[in-house]
Amino acid sequence: MLEGCVPWPEDFAKRYRALGLWQDITLFEMLEQSAAKWPERIALVDSTERLTYAELVRRAKRLSEGLRDLGLKPLDRTVFQINNQASFAIAFFALVRIGVIPVMALPPHRQNEIRHFLKFSGATAYLIPDRMRGFDCRVMALEMKAEIPSLRHIIVAGEACEGQVSLNSLISTDAPPPAFRPDPSEVALMLLSGGTTALPKLIPRTHNDYVLNARLAGEACGFCEDTVYLAVLPLAHNYSLACPGMLATLYHGGRVVIAPAHDPDTIFGLVEKERVTLIPAAVPLIAGWVTSDIPRKYDLSSLKIVQNGGARLSTELRKKLRAHLGCLTQEDYGTAEGLINLTRADDPEEVQLTSSGCPICDEDEIKVLDAEGNEVQDGEPGELAVRGPYTIRGYYNNPAANAKAFTADGFYRMGDIVRKRGRHIWAEGRKGDLINRGGEKISVDEIENLILKHPSVQAVALVAMSDPIYGEKACAFATLKDGASLGFKDLSDFLLAQGIAKFKLPERLEVLDEFPVSPAGKILRRTLRDMIEAKLADEKRN
Repeated sequence: MLEGCVPWPEDFAKRYRALGLWQDITLFEMLEQSAAKWPERIALVDSTERLTYAELVRRAKRLSEGLRDLGLKPLDRTVFQINNQASFAIAFFALVRIGVIPVMALPPHRQNEIRHFLKFSGATAYLIPDRMRGFDCRVMALEMKAEIPSLRHIIVAGEACEGQVSLNSLISTDAPPPAFRPDPSEVALMLLSGGTTALPKLIPRTHNDYVLNARLAGEACGFCEDTVYLAVLPLAHNYSLACPGMLATLYHGGRVVIAPAHDPDTIFGLVEKERVTLIPAAVPLIAGWVTSDIPRKYDLSSLKIVQNGGARLSTELRKKLRAHLGCLTQEDYGTAEGLINLTRADDPEEVQLTSSGCPICDEDEIKVLDAEGNEVQDGEPGELAVRGPYTIRGYYNNPAANAKAFTADGFYRMGDIVRKRGRHIWAEGRKGDLINRGGEKISVDEIENLILKHPSVQAVALVAMSDPIYGEKACAFATLKDGASLGFKDLSDFLLAQGIAKFKLPERLEVLDEFPVSPAGKILRRTLRDMIEAKLADEKRN
């Protein structure tokens, strides 16, 4: 296995194979198997083209040869930031075919995050679109290349600049049989952690575990060749990639339709046009849909399920969504490190409307632990821990994080406070300091460290404040140096200049004379959260 990664113990690996969970096929071979069954079925649709399974395989093969000719080798890492378009799938499968490991960056990531991914992974290549929503990714990529000696190749889906290579130019005329077949037990890709401390950690997912992840998530959602999956959220998210996502859809012979925008007319216009059966969504989208006039404008008769992931959907919103769109709601709760829980159509009504679902695999071992690491009784709150055939045994090249996140017997501590009843889970919140803005996780440590660089700031504490749409937003409390001043816009401009993603920006600034502290001198974050909630309540009343 790639140096810096933690393999499953051999006895576990043998059991997972004996049970038929690990099938020893690669992600590209998974796609090839589907193409052999359904060569002329449409696999992928975006705003410019419709690809059959056979054509998707053919293009991925040709691109993989071009990437190999460029100099990419097995186990090389490449930061992968292509946004939602057909080229995402083509490039992803091309990389995993030749054993190159994509590090799945998200569209909003900017210099601060990309620099970290490139340096920490030792990436030799960076895959980007030419532009995303008016942002020229090529300029940022050139900055990174000038700064990071190990970065040798910038590959652009679209128009390349000098010193860069266009994706289309790498598609060769022929794709001979590969000289190298990746080991299915080897790392296939790296996902990003939610980032509870500082910048995201890298999560190594193998071919074996990720094929299983996709297969079982698809089975739990009833996927088949008639499934039409609408990709609304970034495909680089674990949720949209394999939970069930693009990969599960392609495993089961369905069709992936990529939405070019997030507005309701685009989304539900595609539901009508493509006869979409499932939409993966998040709380902010759903909150907007339930008050819209969508049902009167479009034919939604094909729509069977709207999934919610990233942050818990309230019982009230689940009921409203069902009534408004006339379909099932499905809670999709899990982690990029592994465990996926889904509510099911045959769950009791109370479970469907309140729970976070149950694991997709019988071999998912789940525990709820108290602060001392002891299991609690069913119904009692505690931290969720998991061990299983698609849950990692360690982060990439991060022994310190592994020592904190994994128990001695290999259970991953998710950092979520939950209650368990049988195999069903009710998620209640985060153990660590993490702000969940509509499913996008904001590391308190990362943003505080950046704010502390501002010349006016003496000390800072970032806390979550409630929001009716996003669930949580970030509020920065700060004390200032003598004679200094700081405005909200000044702070935002300062952080953007450091190259962070916009979703991480604090959305409120409160300047204090001094922080409330404990006898030991620690900032009382709970008091700060109470303070901002009281202010929000007063503002709402007035």
